[in-house]
Amino acid sequence: MKNLHISTPGRICLFGEHQDYLGLPVIAAAISRRIHIEGSVTNEPSIHIELPDIHSSETFQLSEAELYQKDRDYFKSVLNVLKREKGIELKQGVKAKVHGNIPINSGTSSSSALVVAWTHLLLRITNQIIDPVEIGRLAYLAEVEEFGEPGGCMDEYATSIGNIMYLETSPTTVAEAYQAPLGKFVLGDSLEPKDTIGILKHVKFGMLEAIEKIKKVFPEFQLNQAPIESAEQYKSLLSKDEYALFYSNLSDRDILRSAKKMFEGKEEFNDAKLGQLLSAHQDNLRDAKRVSTPKINRMINAAISAGALGGKINGSGGGGCMFAYAPTNTEDVVEAIEKEGGKAYIIEVAEGTREEQPHL
Repeated sequence: MKNLHISTPGRICLFGEHQDYLGLPVIAAAISRRIHIEGSVTNEPSIHIELPDIHSSETFQLSEAELYQKDRDYFKSVLNVLKREKGIELKQGVKAKVHGNIPINSGTSSSSALVVAWTHLLLRITNQIIDPVEIGRLAYLAEVEEFGEPGGCMDEYATSIGNIMYLETSPTTVAEAYQAPLGKFVLGDSLEPKDTIGILKHVKFGMLEAIEKIKKVFPEFQLNQAPIESAEQYKSLLSKDEYALFYSNLSDRDILRSAKKMFEGKEEFNDAKLGQLLSAHQDNLRDAKRVSTPKINRMINAAISAGALGGKINGSGGGGCMFAYAPTNTEDVVEAIEKEGGKAYIIEVAEGTREEQPHL
């Protein structure tokens, strides 16, 4: 078989941050920074992966794939998921090289892009039908379920499907892609390490506890159906922090619904309104959910002062990246973010996982 080249984008979460694990939808966008895997089959019964970006490599025998040697052993877990879910078993080894320009450990889904790209490559090698939704599902199983991780499936579906993606996971999984006339964004890496576990402890489990308290008194309560105007009747059941979380989740749910109408074409697309919705989402993430940081707040404020239409933190929070919607004044926004100590990248909405012309 000839050399194959698969590339997969990173992603930003436009709307619905910290909502997927509550059964609420999210809207994500694939971005124009990508992971690339170039590889081919070999006559050796082994997998060999070169990882020059992190000065590393990985080699194992196909017979060893079921024995995980480390946390998040993704090159093996994809093999196991493909065997279990699809009955696909490699008969030959694979030699591949991974490189890319997605910021690592910054909330832009570099790990999910890697897992999606590796899944895509193995499906092509074994002559399977390429379906981005199915690739997203398999990658989620390999990255999250296989290792008992707490995350949702937004990252895997978003990087596989690409463009602007709306995702529901309750009661069933629904993934839709939108084409909208979005301009440029500026991604700003704060260079601060993320505190995902600490953030989830406060935001996820605090909210789940609040819902449990409400359902003890109002068993018919449904987060996806309760009007935001009804929040006041539950206030006496919750602590001050719980009520702030609760109200912000209703607000973020409704912000997403407003954006969805534009992306679906039910309302005329408006750059200024998109920016306002992003900033309203950030207000909730910063003040009620407390997942933003002082440095990221400064980066967002500086971006807006330089001409961005809005912006928000990206990912679970406690560090990592922010992004600003800047269809104009883009270079000024880059400069403003970097003056605050961030590393800035101009990005656009991009295609999902795809096959490229091989370079090897």
